[in-house]
Amino acid sequence: MNTLPFPVAEEPDAFSLEAGRKLLTSEVEFLKGVVAMDGLPPSDRLEVCFAGRSNVGKSSLINALTGRRAIARTSNTPGRTQEINYFTAGDSHYLVDLPGYGFAKAPLPVVEKWQLLLKAYLSGRANLRRAFLLVDMRHGVKDVDAEIMKLLNQSAVTFQVVLTKADKLSAAEQEKTLAQVRAALAKHPAAYPELVVTSSEKGAGIPTLRAIIAGLT
Repeated sequence: MNTLPFPVAEEPDAFSLEAGRKLLTSEVEFLKGVVAMDGLPPSDRLEVCFAGRSNVGKSSLINALTGRRAIARTSNTPGRTQEINYFTAGDSHYLVDLPGYGFAKAPLPVVEKWQLLLKAYLSGRANLRRAFLLVDMRHGVKDVDAEIMKLLNQSAVTFQVVLTKADKLSAAEQEKTLAQVRAALAKHPAAYPELVVTSSEKGAGIPTLRAIIAGLT
């Protein structure tokens, strides 16, 4: 039995894995890009969002979850995602790709506009069930991640850390990052007490994350 705080999520049972696969790989479509709160779609279904530093791998993760190569655009240029991108999963879920925060190759006023939109979204979306906060496993939790965690605490939005690019590290290096992440999360009451370790490139952790999303109510 894993007694560590914030343990890594264990692989779900076969039923949950299949439910996640069906939800995330069958009928996922891009709906719209939103640049202001009045452009958000109706709050008529369960919603999950993906947040993270610029270039942490959000688009790659969404592509891996949905089994599509380019449903979410990927780029090596930090800050390319400049709006809130909505995807539908069947008729029951919204998947939301949030603008990358922190460093971005964009004018300061544009960056500030993104941050204001992010704060307004997190504070005002009643159907948002969970935020998945992506953290690059090579770097762990940075100060800018901690700022977003504080915002999620204030907004009473449960967030779950998803570690990305795990295939870039050895097992020992992964454990070092996990220890750092656990220590950082201990300060945040909105943190869901379970971590997900993923590699979009290798597919590790993707079925587990699908099952977690499908299991939310």
